[in-house]
Amino acid sequence: QVQLVESGGGSVQAGGSLRLSCVASLSLTHCMGWVRQAPGKEREGNAHIEGNSKTTYIDSVKGRFTISRDNAKATLYLQMDSLKPEDTAMYYCAAKVLCRNEYQYWGQGTQVTVSS
Repeated sequence: QVQLVESGGGSVQAGGSLRLSCVASLSLTHCMGWVRQAPGKEREGNAHIEGNSKTTYIDSVKGRFTISRDNAKATLYLQMDSLKPEDTAMYYCAAKVLCRNEYQYWGQGTQVTVSS
């Protein structure tokens, strides 16, 4: 059974930083990403990394968030800098076998709260 376990969330002031981690029980050659959901809003994929290490970001986090992975540790990361109150959300680690498909594996989520 595929397991994704996130950690690293917390509460910070605007302008601060957090690093999220996701330990995976599957090969990190899968396409993986971070998806967030704020209260009352739909889930929003904000950063993705493919098996060839190609990364993509939504415009609102470009230049502030960095997705990376350590294959030896089977861990996915999301470095979040210059955090804004609008980044407040539950952040989920997600994975899929084929990058063109929807995410099929999900972690339990970790809460990020940014105060102004």
